[in-house]
Amino acid sequence: MKTNTKNQNRKSGLQSRPEQLSAESKANPDRAKIDFALRRANRSLETQKLLALLRNQTPRFFELAEVVGQWVWIQFDGKQPSEVTRVLAELGFHWNNARQTWQHPCGTIPVEPATYDPRRKYGSYFAADQKAA
Repeated sequence: MKTNTKNQNRKSGLQSRPEQLSAESKANPDRAKIDFALRRANRSLETQKLLALLRNQTPRFFELAEVVGQWVWIQFDGKQPSEVTRVLAELGFHWNNARQTWQHPCGTIPVEPATYDPRRKYGSYFAADQKAA
């Protein structure tokens, strides 16, 4: 038996994902969209180039940047505004829910997620703590 979920959803007030996104953009027209071309370009940046970009364009993120192996992680105490999320996404970061941190692979994308603590295996340091050369 075929059901018409569209009519059922309309009666219940539920919306499909495209309808939700459309409603969000109408409700908040100032909310900027992510530039995915810029995101793709920035995902391939090497560690030092990414750190230089952070230092020059987003000093607050640079202060929080932790280098773990070749990756860069940024961690906040709480949920960030959507503008921060957009900027991090355009810089090439992705959210790692398991570690509760924003991560940038710096061009090294593994085949499988790590089941160990990368800080222990590769070591880590905060970029802002390093002396400039």
